[in-house]
Amino acid sequence: MSKQNLSLQDQLLKSGLVSTAQAKTAKSDKRKQTQQQRKNNVTGVDEAKELVQKAQAEKAERDRELNQLKKQQEEQKHLLAQVKQLIELNKQPKDPDGLEYHFNVNNKVKTLYVSETMREQIIRGRLAIVKLGESYEVVSSDVAKKISLRDAASVIVNNEQGSGAVDNKDDPYADYQIPDDLMW
Repeated sequence: MSKQNLSLQDQLLKSGLVSTAQAKTAKSDKRKQTQQQRKNNVTGVDEAKELVQKAQAEKAERDRELNQLKKQQEEQKHLLAQVKQLIELNKQPKDPDGLEYHFNVNNKVKTLYVSETMREQIIRGRLAIVKLGESYEVVSSDVAKKISLRDAASVIVNNEQGSGAVDNKDDPYADYQIPDDLMW
């Protein structure tokens, strides 16, 4: 017989690395172990199957995370599209020959040309300034509130609406009505 047809145990015996007593004890130990496994109904743990299952579980988890991230990005795109549509549909016309209205964006002063009435309405909180791309637009305060629910960073200037500049608690003429036809 050639060396290739001999078992490893026979090859070790023939080369003199292992004695016959050691070979017999190893063989009997192996036989006892297999009998004990059969007796206890213990199946051998297949490490390869466990590794494959673990890899599949990790891949599934990674896929779930990627899907969730993609879903969040899609929702963000959808919200930005809604903001853009709200601004496009509700923007007020600007007046290039109007008054300058200065406002602060990231510690930089920006200028928007608006009419006198629009300027007053922005100051009183009836109109707001929002960002659309690289430009700024004027919309109503209600629209600005809807936009801020979707993307708060798009609303640049939205002043709080006040009931009036005069505090009525200390006004001695608060009980007197002002006629509608009175011109100042």
